Amino acid sequence: MRYRQLTTGTLALGVLLLIDVLRVWLPGIITIFGQAASTPAELMGAFALGWFVLAMGAPTVVRRVGARPVTVVAAVLLAVARLALTAAPGGRTQLWVATAGLLAGLVWLVGVATDTDRPVPGLALGFAVNAAVHAVLDTVDLVWRGDWVAWLLSAVAVAAFLVGTAQPGRRGGAGDAVDGPADGPVGPADASAGPGGGRAWLLAGPALLLAGMVALSPALARTGMSYLFAGDGVARSPLFGLAPVPVAVAGFLCAALTRPPRGPGRAYGPVALLAGAVLFALDRGDLLLPAIFLAAVGLGACLALTDDAGHPGSDTASTSAGDATSTRAAGRRGYAVAAGMLVFALGAVGYYSAYDLGYPNAAVPVVVAVLIAAVAFTARPVVHRLPLPFPPLRAAAAVTALALLAPVLADEVPVASNRDGPPERLTVVAYNIRMGFGLDGRFDLTGLAEVVERQRPDVVLLSEVDRAWLLNGGHDTLDLLADRLGMPYVFGPAADPVWGDAVLSRWPVADPQTVPLAAVGAPTGAQALAVTLDLSDGVRTAVVSTHLQPPPGKGPVVQARAVVDFATRYAAGRPLVVAGDLNTEPGDEAFAEFSNAGLVDALAAARPLATSPADDPRQQIDHIFVSPGLTPSNPVAPRSTASDHLPVAVTLTLPPR
Repeated sequence: MRYRQLTTGTLALGVLLLIDVLRVWLPGIITIFGQAASTPAELMGAFALGWFVLAMGAPTVVRRVGARPVTVVAAVLLAVARLALTAAPGGRTQLWVATAGLLAGLVWLVGVATDTDRPVPGLALGFAVNAAVHAVLDTVDLVWRGDWVAWLLSAVAVAAFLVGTAQPGRRGGAGDAVDGPADGPVGPADASAGPGGGRAWLLAGPALLLAGMVALSPALARTGMSYLFAGDGVARSPLFGLAPVPVAVAGFLCAALTRPPRGPGRAYGPVALLAGAVLFALDRGDLLLPAIFLAAVGLGACLALTDDAGHPGSDTASTSAGDATSTRAAGRRGYAVAAGMLVFALGAVGYYSAYDLGYPNAAVPVVVAVLIAAVAFTARPVVHRLPLPFPPLRAAAAVTALALLAPVLADEVPVASNRDGPPERLTVVAYNIRMGFGLDGRFDLTGLAEVVERQRPDVVLLSEVDRAWLLNGGHDTLDLLADRLGMPYVFGPAADPVWGDAVLSRWPVADPQTVPLAAVGAPTGAQALAVTLDLSDGVRTAVVSTHLQPPPGKGPVVQARAVVDFATRYAAGRPLVVAGDLNTEPGDEAFAEFSNAGLVDALAAARPLATSPADDPRQQIDHIFVSPGLTPSNPVAPRSTASDHLPVAVTLTLPPR
């Protein structure tokens, strides 16, 4: 393998490992360091930003010590942290291992940037391969799996990364004219790379943010597909939910690795990226797919505009003036990538903390897209572009082929079955799943599925369902849990198209409806999702899933009243079940809204039945209410630490026909 190919491949592998670490570190901020909605968002944000600010000192270290020793040491620490996380230790250990891996990855990026003047091929491959692998793994990364296959594949990736890092030689951009090794390690004053690359490195962080949030997010692609044919503002289990991923990957790589047009045609990438960001910011489920495709192509094209290898002066390292120029450029590249990753942190913290602090966040992806577009469009057009270290179309085809495996290997579609005749009883489970993360901060789908399956449910109502938030690792928690339970879902968005409540049912459902609830000071938003269970032979039961969000210092009275009005109108005299995390205790005014409407507390026989916090339950805030015709029995709150709440379950005897 030629050195320029090795440089590109090593950069791509390093980006892959760093993203793996971020998928563990980011959710650790709100599940281990603090607790979302209880720990001040400002404190969690300060913790997150502090490490990226600290990494701004890495260019100074590189200048004093030398790029190569810093890069090698940081690469080893990143690799060790990545393997340690495969053990999924949970708790504070997991958080600090991920933090060490993050800081090592940031320092490694700075070291690589100082002597790599053409990062676009490596960055683009890293982003695209990560998206393809994430999709093939059904959005559950190797780091959360822990079986021997996960260990083997993780070890292979880490070993290949370390071998590539350990190779001595010229570490200029992927388009270097020289493919042979240099005479010695790169030192503080060595300038083997040319003066370019600063703009591309600056965009590494912002591009990573938009790729993870929109352009190359398999979970968002599946969520977009689930809205495609559902209508009425709800989402349903889709066919071939991951089919958009290879299309987005192909568009991104083809745009990033091919020569951009000259003249006015240069604007197509920035315009497409801005259009995709705006569509995403509109928070409409039916616009997610066009947002993904436009953002993917636009992001790739913007990276291509900054691929300035081939400019006059890029091979000036043989003269003393060229050495001085390249040395200054190396320092600028180091600061550029550190600043770009700080933009990543600011964007992520700014976007997701809005759901705790209550300010509008739709502008964040648009502002980041404007930054990327401005930096890309104002780059100098390349007249004589040096060739890539590999055929671009073949590379795009290879990664796209990998992504094409996802719809085949990772897509499952549970099907509700019509059983013989209407049942005499229904078992209902309501569960706040906290985005799939247990009390130890581990992504614990197995624990969630096991505690639900033990109840042998007919219908499951879920709260705090996350389907693509980058802050939570980019998982589609709903689809993953539906696959494990073998139950198709209906999803109602609350905060945005990928956060809300769901109903999973073993019986066919009809007429799904969702209604937004007044925020009354609750920033994450709330809704009520109603479906009708078709129990055959004309027997129907209405089910409403909701998660009430109380205003500061008060109970969710206004929302409770709205849910009661909506649910009773929707049921229209049919048997009715209303359940979820209602954030109100028996005896409270909001709790009384349900009782005053004639609904029965289905858990009354087991009171007190505390459900939160899961390890020491003291609050009775998760409830199931039913209409008088349904007779409840066996109410329970089975113990589990797979979430910060306990589930509640009850068996309902249907009224005689």
